[in-house]
Amino acid sequence: MAVAESRRFLSFLFGTVSSLILLGIIGVGGGTVYLSRNLPDVAALKKYEPSQATRVYADDKRLIGQFYVERRVFVPLSKIPKHMVRAILAVEDARFYDHSGFDWIRIIKAALTNLENLQIKQGASTITQQLVRSLFLTPERTMERKLKELLLARRMEVVFTKDEILEIYLNQIYFGHGAYGVQAAAKTYFGKDISKITLGEAAFIAGLPKSPNAYSPYYHGEKAKLRQGVVLKRMADEGFIAEKEYHDTYGQDLLFQKLAAEDDLAPHFLEHVRQELIARYGYDTVYKGGLSVYTTLNVAMQKSANRAVLEGLRALDKRQGYRGPIIKKNAGGDAPGRLVPDKVLNGAIVSVFKDHVIVEAGGVMGKMSLDDMLWARKRRKGQKETALIENPKPSDILRTGDRISVRVLRHSPRETRFGLEQEPEVEGALIVLDPATGRVKAMVGGYDFNRSKFDRVLLSRRQPGSAFKPMIYATALERGLTAATVVVDNPVIYTSASRVWKPENYEGKFYGPTRLRDALTFSRNLATVKLLERIGVRRVIELSGRVGIRSRLTRDLSLALGTSEVSLMELTSAYGVFANKGVRVEPSFIVSVKGSGGKTLEQNQPALKRVLSRETAYVMTNMMEDVVQRGTARKAKSLGRPLAGKTGTTNEFTDAWFVGYSPELVGGVWVGFDDRKSLGEKESGGAAALPIWMQFMQETLARFPVSHFSIPENIVYAKIDSGSGLRVPEDDPNAMVEVFIKGTTPQMYKPKEPEPARFLHLDEEPF
Repeated sequence: MAVAESRRFLSFLFGTVSSLILLGIIGVGGGTVYLSRNLPDVAALKKYEPSQATRVYADDKRLIGQFYVERRVFVPLSKIPKHMVRAILAVEDARFYDHSGFDWIRIIKAALTNLENLQIKQGASTITQQLVRSLFLTPERTMERKLKELLLARRMEVVFTKDEILEIYLNQIYFGHGAYGVQAAAKTYFGKDISKITLGEAAFIAGLPKSPNAYSPYYHGEKAKLRQGVVLKRMADEGFIAEKEYHDTYGQDLLFQKLAAEDDLAPHFLEHVRQELIARYGYDTVYKGGLSVYTTLNVAMQKSANRAVLEGLRALDKRQGYRGPIIKKNAGGDAPGRLVPDKVLNGAIVSVFKDHVIVEAGGVMGKMSLDDMLWARKRRKGQKETALIENPKPSDILRTGDRISVRVLRHSPRETRFGLEQEPEVEGALIVLDPATGRVKAMVGGYDFNRSKFDRVLLSRRQPGSAFKPMIYATALERGLTAATVVVDNPVIYTSASRVWKPENYEGKFYGPTRLRDALTFSRNLATVKLLERIGVRRVIELSGRVGIRSRLTRDLSLALGTSEVSLMELTSAYGVFANKGVRVEPSFIVSVKGSGGKTLEQNQPALKRVLSRETAYVMTNMMEDVVQRGTARKAKSLGRPLAGKTGTTNEFTDAWFVGYSPELVGGVWVGFDDRKSLGEKESGGAAALPIWMQFMQETLARFPVSHFSIPENIVYAKIDSGSGLRVPEDDPNAMVEVFIKGTTPQMYKPKEPEPARFLHLDEEPF
């Protein structure tokens, strides 16, 4: 017999002898006074409130996360199926209803069996003993601990009924993988409520408490199946099921759900919810109180958001060039696992040929063609330097032994194909709200929560660039200006005692007289500076606060270029005011919270506040529709739906933004480096952020019927001259139609151009 096994056997023998001694002590009624000192009050369990996990749900009641010290959901004995109870009794304590806390017959039988085999074959602890050990005692193996366990078990049997003890046990005991109690076990392993558990599933669960790790189906599938068989055999031996039922059930396969953390779906969202809950209810209630938290998150939208950010950042990173093989420690190939298309994993180059390489990843050998790595011909040499390999071969890009990231392009028994990937260094964030309710439907706070838990939606403050301009144009509309008002886009220099400022347009050109619509559509910086100077910085800051921007804004004309740092949440919810016809709704994450007993602790309804007129909000929407139709966001026109929004790009391409909306949703995207280095030449809001927003909206809006932005009653249309913005006659063939708030239509008509001189031919009559 091995040394370790010998020690376990001697330990068991010691415990058996201790138990028999205590039986004698209790039997003669003496010696218990000393042991009784400092023992906990078993009667206190009459108010037993086990630590229960707080469960967080999406808007369709799907579980998306839990907060817990011990992951547990209490369920009364009456709601637990009889075959689950019998499976536990059969394998843990078949004489549970016949003994008084300890089973001396079982102790003697176990001792004889184990002595006969010279190893531990059978345990002797009752369910009551296991429960008091779990609730009151340490796991140390001493005679004193064993004697206290038996005394407490006896007391528990006096204070509680058998059903009460069994109910506490079934909700208290550990079943592995963070699951405490049978309800958590049923959810963890089979994804179902305990009431829906089959006989075979109940037998598997009942077999876990003996050694949850050793019988984990995810680590030791064969041992887990054998253990299920042991439980079913014990049930048959005890008469709980028929012999045929035992064989039939054991012959059925168990279908385990994927062991995955549900909080991987929206970790930044969940972290914010956790902080909100702790602020309201305290740490103990959140982690032990069994709250049910119903949130605003939409699972399908969140999955689309995750994909859009991940793929958008990977695409941008590739445009910046290949950094070379992975050099991080412990960055070897991933362990064997299920390969599905688009899965990204680490691997290694096995061999290099003239037109392809062989890669080992996920326990599989696969091929990577030159086309599938060709993006890496652009090599990263420094922060701004790159080099392009002319006429590359695979050997110019990769070497045998290189550790790399790959994407699964195709996987079948006949062929596996990989594409070269690399983990982006760049960060990004996305937030999506329902503008009518303020409810957050999806949120991505960064590329990878495990890499960085910093929330770039709520906590980060960055310059928005031109994405801030709608606040200025909305203020202009409130001051009586219109989309047809003309400002002059020409060079200007501002001087002060400390600095000289010469704003410029992105293109480095000047456009002269420019209507406000075109100034916003094409993001004319100089025209916007002139507009801000005309309407006043103070008024823009006041309006910005009304629509939801709480960050401190600079009180100078640089505000026109979005130099004041704001959060992505602030700016996106501000655009939500335009989408919601001028009504502000504070962003929210939590719809309702219920206590462990089902009592509603809070029920949140959107608080609506009108901060802009319907007409101002609509004209701004109409102008930003033009940004999509023919301006800096015209790529989004391809989605073929009514959309409005604005791009933003800061100096040196440090930050890229796009915030936009449909009648149903408002969403914002930010892309940049945490250390504020450049994204690279021409990585503007339209190039870096807009594609992420478009991918999300394309997937999400496909589930909505096409709808249009509603037009308020006090909106009128008039024909104007595209150059001057002045009225022209209805029959003017060169006129354009502009939208106005009633009462702001230009009254002045453009003067008629003098007719050009006519030269008469000699044979032409003058009249």
